[in-house]
Amino acid sequence: MDTTAPLKIVIVGHVDHGKSTVVGRLFHDTGALPDGRVDAIREMCKKRGMPFEWAFVMDALQAERDQGITIDISQVFFRSEKRRYVLIDAPGHHEFIKNMVTGAASADAAVLVVDAEQGVREETRRHAYLLHLLGLRRVVVALSKMDLIDYSQSRYAEVKSECLTYLTRLGLDPELIEVIPVSGRDGDNIVTPSHAMDWYQGPTLLAQLDRIDDPTPDRDLPLRLPVQDVYKFDKRRIVAGRIESGTLAVGDNLTFSPSNKSAKINSIETWNTDNEPTSASAGSSVGITLDQQIFVERGEIASHLDAPPFLTNIFRAKLFWLGKSSLKIGNRYRLKLNTSSYLVEVESIDKTINIDDLAETGGDQVARYDVGEVIFRSRGIMPVDAFSDNPNTGRFVLVDDGELVGGGLIDTDGFTNQRQRVGVRSQNIDTHVHGVDLDQRWHVNGHKSGIVWITGLPGSGKTTLSFGLEKMLFDNGYQAYVLDGENIRQHLSEDLSFSPEDRTENIRRVGQSARLFANAGMISITAFISPYRNDRDRVRALAPNQFHEIYLNAPIDVCEARDTSGSYKKARRGEIADFTGVSAPYEIPVAPELVIDTVHLTVEQSLENLLNYVRKTFSR
Repeated sequence: MDTTAPLKIVIVGHVDHGKSTVVGRLFHDTGALPDGRVDAIREMCKKRGMPFEWAFVMDALQAERDQGITIDISQVFFRSEKRRYVLIDAPGHHEFIKNMVTGAASADAAVLVVDAEQGVREETRRHAYLLHLLGLRRVVVALSKMDLIDYSQSRYAEVKSECLTYLTRLGLDPELIEVIPVSGRDGDNIVTPSHAMDWYQGPTLLAQLDRIDDPTPDRDLPLRLPVQDVYKFDKRRIVAGRIESGTLAVGDNLTFSPSNKSAKINSIETWNTDNEPTSASAGSSVGITLDQQIFVERGEIASHLDAPPFLTNIFRAKLFWLGKSSLKIGNRYRLKLNTSSYLVEVESIDKTINIDDLAETGGDQVARYDVGEVIFRSRGIMPVDAFSDNPNTGRFVLVDDGELVGGGLIDTDGFTNQRQRVGVRSQNIDTHVHGVDLDQRWHVNGHKSGIVWITGLPGSGKTTLSFGLEKMLFDNGYQAYVLDGENIRQHLSEDLSFSPEDRTENIRRVGQSARLFANAGMISITAFISPYRNDRDRVRALAPNQFHEIYLNAPIDVCEARDTSGSYKKARRGEIADFTGVSAPYEIPVAPELVIDTVHLTVEQSLENLLNYVRKTFSR
């Protein structure tokens, strides 16, 4: 039994150039059609009073039959004596170009169908450029409808030269491009050589497909496992995703980008099987458990330590634009890459490319169906691969208001890898064991330690209650200290801005500092908006048994109304603007350890609730 993966071939071409007819004939002549299919189509054509159409073999939708065009993509298996194939029939009409891109994106090679009578047209060039943009370098040209030009050798030579000229200018090697004259109607040079074109001595279409080398197995590329989700079963945290490239095995040391957290694979989990695998490779959907309870989330990419992805917040892209409105400098879009989603801004447009003559020009916009080289900048650090290094993780799409508007390839050449800047751990750091353990510290202090994480909207009372609690605890003999925006931003985080990614980094630093205070036996009180639930969960993961989330419940209209003369400190304008807007809403805690209604309770009542909680929770 043949267990090798089938070669994926996408077939594209200008509308009405005979693409579906060629496909239908290929399937018939290779015996891929089910019994009775041809007879059913012949009967249908007879009822409609039209000649037999091989195109109806693939055009399954009624609308396609009525209009004579391919609308959606179809994928069909067939095989030759050499190997198996998946043939992807993609639509040719420009209105369905998104469908064509979807079909071509997963292909290993392409067949470009060109009408021998009409020659290279606008859609032909557009499709050829898209194949180039998607990284397809193995292209076969089928000059169709040779029967309509009486199998003219001179016309064949003319159109062949036109095709090779354009494809060569795209960077394809002309020695590797075969231009095959075919007739889908009569099956000439599809599977068997044509008697009507005995002047052509090259391979048939199927023979040329058989000559295409198998693609480099994805498992030979560096490991890339984009995290799809993290599931919790009993005491296990299972990191799940699809391996896009490379292999992994139990015992492998992984790094997760962009967080740069590391852990070892403890086990590989599978579904509906009694066997527990010890390894997995590209194409497999797996779940893995780790030897450490690190916090990772959807969108991160797992890789081996010695071959991580590129970390950056700025990159160049070769982009094909599909949006109704032009792409312009300063526009923002949602970029979807692997399982991640990023907000990106168009920083510059290096050049636009005319698909007809491949002329490159400057410009401040990329129009619909045009190609451009664009510099994107994201708000946060992105783990990416150059398409030339890893096609599986080097392609992206752009979305605007929920609609696909473009796609392209990533190029990292000329940009700085920010892996070191964002905090890869040094390999020369040793962990020293303290001579005093936590129980001893608790015994001397007379109470347990931990993190009292006070969160809420600006103006909800975080600062007032945090410092009030610190004073009350001190008066009652507790060791406690407050970390808030003032003492952290002035020193530990003085290098950070108020961008979303820097706010996340600020909370990470606060969490690590609070953990150190708790390990020293103290009650660490924090007063931060910390609007993102994920950021708070990361801190909880640092010390799961010592983290106590206190939510100050106060609606935004109340918070905005409070000023410095009231009971609570008024929030800074910048923080209110950031976290009441649509772009960065405050995410209410799901299951906090304590909720305090600071609208209906006085400061004294709120502090009493806090003090009672600490006495109950932190007593020995």
